[in-house]
Amino acid sequence: MTVSDKKKRPAGASAGTEGARGEALAAAYLEQRGYTVLERNYRCRTGEIDLIARQGNRLAFVEVKTRKNALRGEPREYVTAAKQRRLHSAAMHYLMCHPEAESLLLRFDVAEILGDALRYNEDAFE
Repeated sequence: MTVSDKKKRPAGASAGTEGARGEALAAAYLEQRGYTVLERNYRCRTGEIDLIARQGNRLAFVEVKTRKNALRGEPREYVTAAKQRRLHSAAMHYLMCHPEAESLLLRFDVAEILGDALRYNEDAFE
């Protein structure tokens, strides 16, 4: 974070707080639709996955992007090709550690939080 970034945030606000709020909204959204959130902020040496959720035979690896407004672009635009590769790598690590999940249908989703609105994109990338 640069000095100019710090100046743009109100006192007491932080990117971590906004991100945690967005992840909580996305987790609640998934749970309301019958998913079980298995992991939050799954970390390994190759990357991090915000949420891992299961519904039946489907396993969703979810990247949550939270923005207060779209002045700098849509939240999903920040899920770059490099970020997608890190997510995929972290997902493969998760599957190695959880062999029972290998038979499930896998999906990579992006949950966009813009202000207080949530837009959920299934199969957001390959």
